[in-house]
This record gives sequence, C-alpha cells and structure tokens, in this order.
Amino acid sequence: MERKMSFEEVKSDSMTSNSNSSFNDNGVPRGSEKYQPSSLGHYFLSHQPKTLDEDKMIKKQLQELKEEVRSMFVTIEKFSEKLSLIDSIQRLGLSYHFDDEINEVLMLLMQNPCNIDEEHEDLYITALRFRLLRQQGLFISCEIFNKFTNERGEFKESIGKDKIGLLSLYEASHLRMKGENILDEALAFTTSYLKAMAMDSNSPFYEEAKYALKWPIYKAVKRLMARHYISLYSNNPLKNNVLLTFAKLDYNSLQKLYQNELSELTRWWKNQKFMEQLHFARDRVVECYLWALEAFYEPKYSANRRILLKMIYFVTIIDDMYDAYATVDELQLFTEAIQRWDTKSIEKLPNYMKGLYQAILDFFGEIEEDMSMDNSTAPFALDSAKESLKRQCKAYLVEAKWFSEGYVPTMEEYMNVGVVSIGPYVLALVPFLALGNVDTKEVFQWVQTDPMLLKAGGIIARLMNDITSHKFGQGRGHVACAVECYTKQYGVPKGEAIVELNKEVVEAWKSMIQDHIDVKFCTKFPDVILHFGLNLARVANFYYKERDGFTFVDGETKHLMTLSLTMPI
Repeated sequence: MERKMSFEEVKSDSMTSNSNSSFNDNGVPRGSEKYQPSSLGHYFLSHQPKTLDEDKMIKKQLQELKEEVRSMFVTIEKFSEKLSLIDSIQRLGLSYHFDDEINEVLMLLMQNPCNIDEEHEDLYITALRFRLLRQQGLFISCEIFNKFTNERGEFKESIGKDKIGLLSLYEASHLRMKGENILDEALAFTTSYLKAMAMDSNSPFYEEAKYALKWPIYKAVKRLMARHYISLYSNNPLKNNVLLTFAKLDYNSLQKLYQNELSELTRWWKNQKFMEQLHFARDRVVECYLWALEAFYEPKYSANRRILLKMIYFVTIIDDMYDAYATVDELQLFTEAIQRWDTKSIEKLPNYMKGLYQAILDFFGEIEEDMSMDNSTAPFALDSAKESLKRQCKAYLVEAKWFSEGYVPTMEEYMNVGVVSIGPYVLALVPFLALGNVDTKEVFQWVQTDPMLLKAGGIIARLMNDITSHKFGQGRGHVACAVECYTKQYGVPKGEAIVELNKEVVEAWKSMIQDHIDVKFCTKFPDVILHFGLNLARVANFYYKERDGFTFVDGETKHLMTLSLTMPI
C-alpha cells in the first residue's frame, strides 16, 4: 500500500527548496499584498473553556425559562399577540428552541386565515403577518396591503403617523418578489419616514430606525441582530422580563460554545502552519467562522460549523493563490491535481502548493471517516462534494487565464464563472455531509442543479464583493470584475455600472424569496437546507455592504466581531 505523506512532511519538503520565480505571469510580485491580520488575532488561542459545574447550572436555568416561554404559546389566545411573541422570539435569537410551536402557529394561520380579522387588522399586524409567513417560505399575497392605499394605488399619507406600523411595513417590504410593485412602493414610502426617525434623536424609534435602515431583519446576520435587539428590547416598556432573561442567558451560553469552538479551530489553524508556506493568503479564521455561524448557529450543528469553517478557509487560500500569486502553468497543475484527487499528484506540484493539496485530501478523508457509510447516500454525497471543489478550481483557472490574456469577458460569461467561483455550491455540499439523515440523495441532486436558492446567494455575494473591492482587485492584479465587465460591454461610466449592478442584487434577493417558497412547497427539505443560500447572502451583505470588510477587517468588522464573539451581555 502506498504510504501517504503527512502535512508536516509535505510542508517540510516544500520549504527545503523553492525555485519559483518571485513574480507571477502578470509581472505582479508574489505575495506583494500586505493583508491586515485577522480582526481578533490570536485571541482564542488563550481562551479558557467554561467548567462543567457552570455548564450544568446554566442548562438548568435555561430549561426552566424555556418552559415558561413555551407556556406562552398556550396562554396567549389572540393570534395577533402570538405573532408579536414569535417576532420577539426570532429577533432575540431564541427561535431554535420553539421551531415546532412557531410552525404550528404559522401553519394554522395559512390554513385558517379567519383566525385574523383582516378587515380591522392594523398596519403593524398585517405587515408582521406577511413577513413571518414569507420568512418561513410560505406564500401570502401582497394584495393584503391594498387597503392601505388610495384610489391611485399610493400609500395613504395618514399611515405616516403610525410609526410602529411603518417600521413593520418597511421590514415586510424586503420580502418582495418580482412584479410586486406595491412592495417596491412600500419600501420607498417607508424608507423616507425611517430616515426622518433616524435623524431625530428624541424619537422613541431613533435606534430601531437607524439600525433597520442599514440591517433590515430579513438581510441581517442573526447573531449580530440578536445582540442588538436584546439591547433594544431591554429598553422597551412593554417587554416580557422572562423572555428577556432567557434571551440574555441563552445568548451568553451560545457565545461560550462558539468561543470553545473557535479556540479549537484556531489551534487547528496554528498547528497546520498554513501561513508559513502560504504567506500570500489572508489569515481569516475568525472571519470565516461568521459564515459558518450564520449557516448553522444552533448548538447541535457544531460539526457542520467546524467543517464549513475549514472549507471556507481552504477556499479563501485557494482564491488568493489563483488571484494573485501563482502562474497560470502552476495553476494548471494544481487544477489537474484536484481533478485526479490522489496523493501521487503531489509530486508534480510546485513546492508551496504541496502542503495545501495534502491538507485538502486529509480534510475530506476525515469527513469520510466520520460519515456513517451504512447510509446509502454517503458515497454519492461525498463524490458530489468533491466534484463541487473540482468545479470551483476550474472556475478559478478560467478567471486566471482571462487575466493573464488581458481578456475582459461579457457580463454573461463573467457571471457564469463568477457565481461558481464565489463558492455557493461547494460551501453548501461539504457541510451538508455532516447533517446525518437530513442529507438525503435528493438534497445533493438538488444542489447539483444550481437551484436559485443557492445561485441567487452567489449572485448577491459576487456582485456585492465586486462593487466594494474592484479598486483593490485591479490594483493587485486581478481578473476584470463585474464593474469592469459591465462598463466595457455597455460603454457606461463606472458609477452607472455600479448603480445597475446594485439593481441586479435587489433582483437576486427577489428571486431567492420566490425560490424559497417554490422549493418549500414542492419538497420536504428542512429549513437548515432551504435557508443555507440565504444565510450566506446575509453574511455577504454584512461583509460587502459598504466596503470589503472580509479583506479589510479593521473598523466595523472588528468592532462587531469583538462584540458578538467575546463580550457577554
């Protein structure tokens, strides 16, 4: 049997000799980029896990509070009040405790609309009902808002006095699909009022409006939103103290769990010694964890978070290697090695690539060992995940060749490749391997069709990334991004191109909402599958809303990561 080299042996071998040129094909010095260090550096290397006694005590308190909150679903009789309860539970980050109860209320609402007195329902409840159902992937017509418009189809100015209703309508308008003009109007109408609230520090809705304008509920990262809303809710005179206490304790408990995981994963990263050989890449373990956390924040998905973080980390390194470090000939060798997927291919690789390639094979080997091979889906699922990485590297190679040849593709050409290279398919298939009985063969076959639920997330991530980072990308020697492709194809200034690309981002969100409803209706896939693309889009929205916050991690990225991962409430 062939002996497989360990990562340490491969790394040691690759460090003894490196005759590679100090320039890549495009005359850009190798490793000339000076990336900022990770936002939290090595903070988690010194993290001390909580004690067993603390763990037992917290679990007991959480269980008692959980039962008190669960009883509220029974004691509260009015549907409007139950909807308000569900909204608070979701925004406080507690919904995973009450999935069954929430689903039961919303399904009853769908099956028996008479539970709500629509004629006398106010704007707040109408918009809340609409948002909660659509968030769940359940269809509800936007025509329910017609009663708030005049004969010209415009929203009545009188509702401008209903500040709570305006906030609710604003949040609901972000769940619109294509062709729903009334919701386009709702967004424009409410945004003007929210901007006024956000400028009036004396307004009781000042903080909520300011936050909502930047991070609407549907597009916000859940753990960041939970932290903010706990603070907001604690100042609400109508707050439920049991719910608030539960939310704070649960948030801190989950934060400790995440800290333990990050401590373990940071040590894995350090022990691999990636940055010694792959010094050209971004060091982003903590930032990668946020993607994993948004996709799988529930405690039971710890294995999925670990796997997804490692996969995102590998993709980040590979992306940097293809973008600005390796020559096209070297990348051809690496791409071919990934296609062959065997240890013999290591010998043909440039020295600095050897350790990375071996680490990828080892990573997938560990996943395979952990999978239950009694499951008939396992071999097909594993092959699907490997094929997704092969496809990813092929897309990277196409982009590298474009840049080497000075070719600026059409928007259609670029997006066909760029949506793959941003990673929605490989990042879905690999962590799905650890979902147990949830990851049926049908799930993997569905992902292989490039469903809009994932594709739209890729479009959002790709375009937002390109819009905020195109100046840096061109400066370091990078393939033409969507901004340059659009500018050349349509002969417009960059400013106009960015406006049009932002419109495409808006349309992608609409497509994602539509496909969520369609797939939910046609399949029995669980929410952890259906929400994956949406959750990746949420993190993309966080990192790339105003700047490339994944590459440049100082400022808001560092502040919010520190707040959410290191500071208890």
